[in-house]
Amino acid sequence: MRSIWNGAISFGLVSIPVKLVNATENHSVSFRQIHEADGGRIRYRKVCELEEKEVTNDEIGKAYEDADGAMIPITDEDLASLPLPTAKTIEIVAFVPSSEIDPLQMDAAYYLSANGVPAAKPYTLLREALKRSDKVAVAKFALRGRERLGMLRVVDDVITMHGLLWPDEIRAPESVAPQADVTVREAELDLADALMDTLGEVDIESLHDDYREAVEAMIAAKVEGGVTAPEAEPSEERAGGKVIDLMAALENSVRAAKEARGGEGEVAEVTPIKGRREPKPSGARKSTSQAAKKTAAKKTAAKSTAKTAKKTASAKSTAKSTAKSTAKTTTKKAASKAASEPAAKKTASRRRSSA
Repeated sequence: MRSIWNGAISFGLVSIPVKLVNATENHSVSFRQIHEADGGRIRYRKVCELEEKEVTNDEIGKAYEDADGAMIPITDEDLASLPLPTAKTIEIVAFVPSSEIDPLQMDAAYYLSANGVPAAKPYTLLREALKRSDKVAVAKFALRGRERLGMLRVVDDVITMHGLLWPDEIRAPESVAPQADVTVREAELDLADALMDTLGEVDIESLHDDYREAVEAMIAAKVEGGVTAPEAEPSEERAGGKVIDLMAALENSVRAAKEARGGEGEVAEVTPIKGRREPKPSGARKSTSQAAKKTAAKKTAAKSTAKTAKKTASAKSTAKSTAKSTAKTTTKKAASKAASEPAAKKTASRRRSSA
């Protein structure tokens, strides 16, 4: 890899000659501007406003625009005369825990390579010291004409440096958070935790730029036959921008994550909330006709059961009524018989007396 800067790391009185190499690269597909009528390239030309003619790079200098619009010329000699002790040095100023570095400050990343055989020993010393301390080094360095802040850490067996924004370059997040007074329920937090647990970890190496691949496929199709690649259908779940039911969305998300993982590994269980119908899991929907047939069959069975229950209840009611009527008749006869027996005895006794 080609180095973009040569200098040395200043580690106390120890100097480590190093080369700076870009650690990242941009894979985005770039486009050119063209004239749609004839396909001609659109180019930007550097034109002097006063003379209204194009100028070459050798004729172009630097200037600072004052508040009133006046241009104050700044030469390379002016900049070279300024004190810049870190022009060729990465000066370590402190060692701090990595947690003290705000990720918002992170900028470009670089690899630091030992420049020559003599640099191998001090380079290894600094690397092992960083490993054992479990800290990162905060340093100042100069690149492309300005002083910058950096953070040195170890990745595998290489010292890397992340450019850091100066603290005053981080904007305060004023009026960014929601201004409305929102209350989050425990049940919603529980489902959010379940979704986080279900999604689990991911192998960063497995992630890739789907959009860039689609653009490359479209370009390849146009080159081969002028045919545009078919458009991907938008996902129903991602369509729209409104969340109608947050709880339902969370529940569906947990189930979709489980299905995407194919049941591998431990996943969080979702406890249905009382009073809510449990949503059907996506991906397990049956055809409308089958569902309709099953629903109709269930309704028919339910009606038949209800009719049978009514008949049974009616029969029981009739049996009870008959039993009650029979019991009443028997009771009346017994009472009548009991009442007539003394009268019959008296009549028989009178007949005997008269005889």
